Amino acid sequence: MNDLERRYLRLLHAYPADYRRARGAEIVGTYLDLADPGRRWPSPADAADLLRGGLRQRLRAAGVTDLIPGVRLAALLALVTASALAGVWGVAELHPTPTEWGVPHVGPFVSLGVVAWAAWLLTAVVIAVAPIRIARLTIVLALLLTLAPLPMAVALDAPRPPLFVLLPQVVLGLLGLALPDRPSRAVRLAPLLSALLALAATEFLVGSDAMGGYYAPTAARFLPTVGGLLLVVGTLLAMGLALGGDARGGWALVTLLTPAGFLAVPALAGGTGIHGAVTFTQLAASAVAVALAGPAVLLLAILVRARLSPVTKRGGEACPTCGTRA
Repeated sequence: MNDLERRYLRLLHAYPADYRRARGAEIVGTYLDLADPGRRWPSPADAADLLRGGLRQRLRAAGVTDLIPGVRLAALLALVTASALAGVWGVAELHPTPTEWGVPHVGPFVSLGVVAWAAWLLTAVVIAVAPIRIARLTIVLALLLTLAPLPMAVALDAPRPPLFVLLPQVVLGLLGLALPDRPSRAVRLAPLLSALLALAATEFLVGSDAMGGYYAPTAARFLPTVGGLLLVVGTLLAMGLALGGDARGGWALVTLLTPAGFLAVPALAGGTGIHGAVTFTQLAASAVAVALAGPAVLLLAILVRARLSPVTKRGGEACPTCGTRA
């Protein structure tokens, strides 16, 4: 056994034990046959494929087959929300306060946040026209540029958006990476349409008014409202799909609890974020609570569903392909 085969076998532990025993040698053999001569490590694509396949088989064996479609649905809603937020903040960045007010800004923009919002608007365009692989790479780039204002603000001594504005955008983007591999045209266009609507609506509402302090007084009220609307849409979608016996909406709603919670961090911290009404410690504590509670609720839902699933209630050996038991 060479190093490459040994490493593929380690990755194979992502699959259930029954499936490994029945199909493990076949799977590893296929990857070894396709590997380049002299390769010692699995390629990132092979590793991701094995981990993804292992997760899918574990969910199938537990009878939670509709979780991944639900997460993909949540990813679409997350990208639509992230694109709309980028449209809102992108327009507002174009309206700094007058120079005589003495409020610092970055050239013609309010802050360094314009870099992040421009990246997300570009991402919405790429999702609409490019292959999904390119779209995912663009999402990763947008995530990096969303975090870029943090070190840039220190290095350039320039204003940047607060963390409670940037962090929800990162969480929404991370969830957006779960977009389907072959999205329909409607799915591709949804983020771009939401961005364009947000751009037009914000420009109409803001106009040429000075918005130099928009992050603190506006975001602290606006973001929790967006989080609430996201959950309302998720709830309505879950109820509508449930009428047809489709559980995807329910899983999407549970998945959306985490990004909606991050959007609501200012409200959960107990204030509006204006004039120091909410301290950094309060915001950080609320963010940590959301980061722990959201995934915990999702994990609990998976465990409850697996326990109640007819697949796991039946005895006998599980089928390595579909996860059902004899």
